[in-house]
Amino acid sequence: YKMAGDSRFPDVDTDGSEKSEEMEIVVNVGGVRQVFYGDNLNQYPETRLAELVNCLSGGYDSIFSLCDDYDPGKREFYFDRDPDAFKCIIDVYYFGEIHMKKGICPICFKNEMEFWKVDLKFLDDCCKAHLSEKKEELEEIARRVQLILDDLGIDASESRWKKCQKCIWKFLEKPESSYPARVIAVLSFLFILTSSVVMCVGTIPDLQVVDAEGNRMEHPTLESIETACIGWFTMEYVLRLISSPNKLHFALSFMNIVDVLAILPFYVSLTLTHLGAKLMELSNVQQAVQALRIMRIARIFKLARHSSGLQTLTYALKRSFKELGLLLMYLAVGIFVFSALGYTMEQSHPETLFKSIPQSFWWAIITMTTVGYGDIYPKTTLGKLNAAISFLCGVIAIALPIHPIINNFVRYYNKQRVLETAAKHELELMELNSAEGKAAGSRSELEDPSREGKESPFYSSRIKVSHSDTFIHLLSEEKHYRTRLQSCK
Repeated sequence: YKMAGDSRFPDVDTDGSEKSEEMEIVVNVGGVRQVFYGDNLNQYPETRLAELVNCLSGGYDSIFSLCDDYDPGKREFYFDRDPDAFKCIIDVYYFGEIHMKKGICPICFKNEMEFWKVDLKFLDDCCKAHLSEKKEELEEIARRVQLILDDLGIDASESRWKKCQKCIWKFLEKPESSYPARVIAVLSFLFILTSSVVMCVGTIPDLQVVDAEGNRMEHPTLESIETACIGWFTMEYVLRLISSPNKLHFALSFMNIVDVLAILPFYVSLTLTHLGAKLMELSNVQQAVQALRIMRIARIFKLARHSSGLQTLTYALKRSFKELGLLLMYLAVGIFVFSALGYTMEQSHPETLFKSIPQSFWWAIITMTTVGYGDIYPKTTLGKLNAAISFLCGVIAIALPIHPIINNFVRYYNKQRVLETAAKHELELMELNSAEGKAAGSRSELEDPSREGKESPFYSSRIKVSHSDTFIHLLSEEKHYRTRLQSCK
C-alpha cells in the first residue's frame, strides 16, 4: 500500500494496455462480494459502478470519491451500503430492469438507486406504484405533523385578529385540541341528531296541527326546536367561515357544501312563506316549501364531520369507483337480457303481466337484487325458469365486486390508523430531541460563563427535527444524514 499522498497505485496499468471492457472489478457491499466485468458495466456508463472501471488511473482522489475504501492488491472496492438493495439494483446490468424485493423500504431503495446513479426509469411499474404510495404516505404524515406544529406555535408578529382566528378555528375544527372544543363537538353532534329526529317526528299525523285553511302543518313546538337547531348550524358555519385560513377552499369543500344544503332550505322556505304569497299563488308556495323541507335530509350527512367511520366509508367508496362501475355494468347487462327473455316467454300467457320490455326492466331489477315485491311475476314454466336463473345470476353479479370494495375500506381504514400513529410517533421523537437539545444547551452554558445572556440555539426554535429512521425530509430544509445500514421502521 502506498501513502495517502500518492497519486498512483503500483498495480495500475497506466499505458492503457488493459481494455476497460475486459477489466474485472470486485465490489464489496456490506460484506457481500460481487464480481463484475467492464463490458457489462459500460452498458450504463453514467452509473457509479461503470465509473469504477476508469477511476484507477485517477489516484486516491478519484477512487475515494466513488467508494468508501479500496484494496489495491485485490482491486476490491468497499461500500458501506445496504447489500439487499444492491442485489436488486445490479439486475439492471443483466436484465435491463429492477425489481424491489419484499421487505425493503421503498424510500431507502430510492436513495440507494440515487447513490448508485441508476435512473428510476429502470424500476418496474409495480415497484414504482409502491414507491409512489409510500411517498404519499410520508407527505401525509408530514402534513399532519406540520398542522399540529402550526397549532402549537404562536407567532408573536401576528395581529390580535389573526390569533383570534386561529383560536376559533381550533375551537370549532379540532375537538382534540382542548376540553371545551370536545364539548362543542358533542353539542354539535346532539343538535344534528335532534334536528333529524324532529324532522321525522314532524311527519306523524297525530303530532301535526291544522291551520285555518284546513292544511296540516308541523307542531309549533317542533318548529321552535327546528329553528333553534338551524340557528346553531348557521352560527357554527359563519364562525368557521370567518376563521378559515383559506375561505375559497373552505367554501368548495364537500362537507361544507353539505352544511349549506342543510341550512339553506330553512331560510328559502321562510322567505317564500312570508314574501312568496305576494308574487305567486299560495298553492305554488306551499309546494315549493314542501320540496325544500325534503332537502332537510341533507343534514344527516353532517354526522360524517364527527364520525371517522363515515369519512373512511366515503373515501373507500371513492377508491372503489371501478368496482362499483363493474357492479352496475353486470346488473345492466343482466337486466336487459332477462327482461327481454321474460317478455318473450310470457307473451303466450293470456294474463301476462309483462306488457313491454321497458316495463320488464322493473321486474328484472327487483329479481336480480333478490327483492321480489311480487307486483310483477311470471306465470309460464319457461318464465319461472328464466326468473330462477336471473336471481341466481344477480346474486353472483352482486357478490363478485363486494370483496374488493371491502378490501379498499379495510386498507384505507388501517392506513389512516397507521398514519395517525406515525404522526404521533414523529412528534414524540421531535419533542425528545428538543428536550435533549435543551439539556445540552444548559450544560454548555454552565461550562462556558461567557455565553451568559446569549440565547441558546435550542431555545430559539420551538421544536427540533428528529434524526430517527422515520425522519421526514418535508419537515425541514436542513440536510440530515444517517448510516446506510440502518433499518427502516
